[in-house]
Amino acid sequence: MLHLTEGTWENWSGSVRARPRSVHYPETEAELRTVVERADGTLRVAGAGHSFPPVAKSDETFVSLERYTGLVDVDREARRVTVRAGTPLSALTAALADHGLMLENMGDIDDQSVAGALSTGTHGTGTDFGVMSTQAAGMRLVTADGETLELEAGDDRFPFAQVSLGSLGVVSTVTLDVAADYRLRERKFPAPVDDVLANLESYRDHRNFEFWWFPHTDTALVKILEETDAPGRPGRRDAVEERLENLAWEGLCRAGYRVRSAAPLLNRFTAATFSESERVGPAREIYPTTRAVRFNETEYGVPRSDAAAVLEDLRGVVEPHDVMFPVEFRDVAADSIPISPAYGRDSAFVAVHAYHRRDQEGLLRDAEAVFDRHDGRPHWGKHHTKTASDFEALYPRWGEFCEVREELDPEGLFLNDHLRDVFEG
Repeated sequence: MLHLTEGTWENWSGSVRARPRSVHYPETEAELRTVVERADGTLRVAGAGHSFPPVAKSDETFVSLERYTGLVDVDREARRVTVRAGTPLSALTAALADHGLMLENMGDIDDQSVAGALSTGTHGTGTDFGVMSTQAAGMRLVTADGETLELEAGDDRFPFAQVSLGSLGVVSTVTLDVAADYRLRERKFPAPVDDVLANLESYRDHRNFEFWWFPHTDTALVKILEETDAPGRPGRRDAVEERLENLAWEGLCRAGYRVRSAAPLLNRFTAATFSESERVGPAREIYPTTRAVRFNETEYGVPRSDAAAVLEDLRGVVEPHDVMFPVEFRDVAADSIPISPAYGRDSAFVAVHAYHRRDQEGLLRDAEAVFDRHDGRPHWGKHHTKTASDFEALYPRWGEFCEVREELDPEGLFLNDHLRDVFEG
């Protein structure tokens, strides 16, 4: 839901603000085409506001697709669905349940719109699973001239649209390959971070594996997911516990913000409270978690073979900033999407977070220096300082993408200042 306060829009973390001159809520593709045809200046789609850099920002034309949602077509036998671009992931997985279907994998936040998640290369974790865009089989775009462009797997230009930051056109609908509905068993437990790093390959045997290392401690909180036929589902108690955890975490982060020197002690206290837990339920209820405490984040994909070394390097970089938020580690499979951060290589994605009230610039700069030493590529929806010249060196097909972008949007209708830095440098 797009919220404007006295004409000002703010993203989830509060790191980006915009004062759009006009805001549109199209309910059909025809209305969306009209908005694009009549747009003056920069046009961006707001999405759910979960990108930390100003990917979605526009002070001119702002489009919300919150009224353009829902399934368009379902082929249960082929396990393929078409969905309107503004559909939140939470609504999509709920709708798929009615047909006995589910996404094969997803991240731990389900607030994003389908188009937003795909356009920024959003991912979950798992050595066999790529970014969410790898689940796309087709896409309809409204291009800068107001025409529709239908792309599908096998078309030369389709891979460029799978991850595009909305720079090729406004996504209208997406066709997804989906899985038969399934259930997951989630286990969380604390472990020494050195042991986790020494045994990464054995952890990677699980369907989904991730961990969070808490700065100022030697403790990692490990999460493992496996498919199961066991009965059960997360209940009211789980929801209440999650809300209480968020409240407690907000309190600790505020204390660490006011007294920075207390951050190490507060983190050691937090890590000491970790215990083993387990729950079972439908995948759509197990994947997502509630993120009520706001933060800013940078995240890079690095070659999987470098993952342990990156974590070791970061341990010496993060703690001097008195960071309380954990460093997150996830795996993503290689793909062939030209500007996917996992293009051409199995990757580990490592994320550094800072409480939203804290100045994160120094932390971002120092973390990026570590990622740079390992040929890291930034997640498009997370903070970074890279520009076109950097990306040209990081992505073998960068020039091809830029040619397609210029062909479809020669006047730069879909480029704001941030995206001009990204694509034009």
